[in-house]
Formats: sequence, structure tokens, C-alpha cells
Amino acid sequence: MRAEARRSMAAILDAAIQVLGERPQATMEDVAAAAGLSRQTVYAHFPTRDALVAAVFRRMTDEVLAAMDAARLDEGPAPAALLRLLDVSWRTFDRYPPLPAPAAADDAELHEPIFGRLTRLIVRGQRAGEFDRDAAPGWLIAATIALGHAAWAEVTAGRLPATEARAALRVAVLRLYGAQSPAG
Repeated sequence: MRAEARRSMAAILDAAIQVLGERPQATMEDVAAAAGLSRQTVYAHFPTRDALVAAVFRRMTDEVLAAMDAARLDEGPAPAALLRLLDVSWRTFDRYPPLPAPAAADDAELHEPIFGRLTRLIVRGQRAGEFDRDAAPGWLIAATIALGHAAWAEVTAGRLPATEARAALRVAVLRLYGAQSPAG
């Protein structure tokens, strides 16, 4: 891909994050205007709105995966690694506004690498006796995601300050996993 095309794509994705975060029903034309590009340029990179939304979520997923890898989830006690994971996720929520969800097939594909890393962490914690062995990893993942979304919804609705929501999420997830809070 040429440098100009990469710059255009980055500008489109940046604009999409901003515009769709403010107005989830915004059009491709709205995104093009915010990016300072023609509608044709946007459509050349993303033939449909669904393709654009999926690309935004791919960017977010790539950032989350890099942050998860940097958080060293395979090191140290599993509860401490779980809290590092929650912190990484929270920072991502903080960086990106709520966006329209991608198509279900795209969503599953995007989440698979994240689920894989979290599953490995859960299994490691269960084998070490640090997490409840009776809870299925898939259920723990689904419940963790639901709690994260609920915490962020409280923040965006103005019912809870972000610091309190983050702290409540950490406590709730540790309890869900049957884990003790790590020292420190």
C-alpha cells in the first residue's frame, strides 16, 4: 500500500471513530467530511459502512492484543494478571467512544484472539487453584465482558465516576473468578 493510501486510511479510521462515537447512525459521507476526503476515497478503501465499522474494530482489537501481550498475562499470579488485563481493557474503553457493533461474524472473528489469551489465563489460574475450578472459562469470559460493558455504561450515563467504576469492576471480576485480591 502506498504511503498516501495509508495516510488516507488512517484519516478515515480516525474520523470514523470520532464521528460514529458522536453519532452512531452517521453516514459514510459524514465520515468522509470529517476526514477531509472525498466520499469516493472513503468508498475506495471501505466499500460499505459495515466494512468501515469492522476496520475500526480491527484497529481496536490490534491495540488491545498488543496491550495484552505487553501486560504479560502468562507471568505472575493469575489474579494479578487478570487485573492487568482489566486495566488494559479499561484504557481501551477510555480511548474509544462507544461505537456501533460490527456484524456478528466480524465480531466473533475479532474477539477470538482476545478470548484465546483470556482462556489461557483462566485455565492457568484454575490449575493453580487461584480461580474457581467449577466455572467454565467461556462463561467467565462472557460474564467478564458483560461486567466491563456494564461498568462503562455507568460511566457514560454519568451515574458513576470512571475511577469508581474501574474499582468496582476489579472487585466484581475477582469475586466472579473466586480469586483473592493480590497484595499491593
